[in-house]
Amino acid sequence: MSRLLEVRDLCVAYGKVEAVHRVALSVDEGRIVTVIGPNGAGKTTLLAAIMGMLPASGKVGYVGTDLNGVEPEQRVGRGLCLVPERRELFAAMTVEDNLVLGAFHRYRKRDKTITADFEQVYQLFPRLKERRRQFAGTLSGGERQMLALGRALMSRPRLLMLDEPSLGLAPLIVRDIFRVIAGLRETGVSILLVEQNARAALQVADYGYVLETGEIAVEGESADLASDPRVIESYLGLVSGGSS
Repeated sequence: MSRLLEVRDLCVAYGKVEAVHRVALSVDEGRIVTVIGPNGAGKTTLLAAIMGMLPASGKVGYVGTDLNGVEPEQRVGRGLCLVPERRELFAAMTVEDNLVLGAFHRYRKRDKTITADFEQVYQLFPRLKERRRQFAGTLSGGERQMLALGRALMSRPRLLMLDEPSLGLAPLIVRDIFRVIAGLRETGVSILLVEQNARAALQVADYGYVLETGEIAVEGESADLASDPRVIESYLGLVSGGSS
């Protein structure tokens, strides 16, 4: 199994406040890795730094090359893709046009496989096919998340980074989204999943990291984290019988 992403000693500061401190994590080819933790722990900042959207110190290695100085657009071209928490769709454009934009850099290369990828996205999300002529701004929250995922897949990522894909969604929709995430692994897409819903994240992931106040507090195989008393008490809510 080859190493796809290697992050070492990553630090990100907002002024004098350090939001991420010496984080080290890795993602192997064909694996789903999750980063869980409380609100404000630095999870979104971590993904933005890996994507090159925030200045950071330390090393971000991807497929054996150092990404220092590589622009976000170039990282997308190399197969990194981030689906942000806010989804950032083009509300006044149709579902189909949003998907087209996801494949923009491939159109410039005259990639002939784009049509087949449209069909693959529509197979994953039949509701998007039904609504392909609708404006993105008219979709429900769950449909917008499906479109954000579909648009990301149109870029043919090797590593898909997801920031809080379950945020604000109804439980049934969350189950659908996580089923799709699990299925993407079978298509060869590796995933770095940032998620506050720790239970759902650990069920779908192979390996996990717990981020607290900008630092990795615990890491391990997902099954081990799911049975770790510290993780259970803080993130899974099993002690009190609640849910995360």
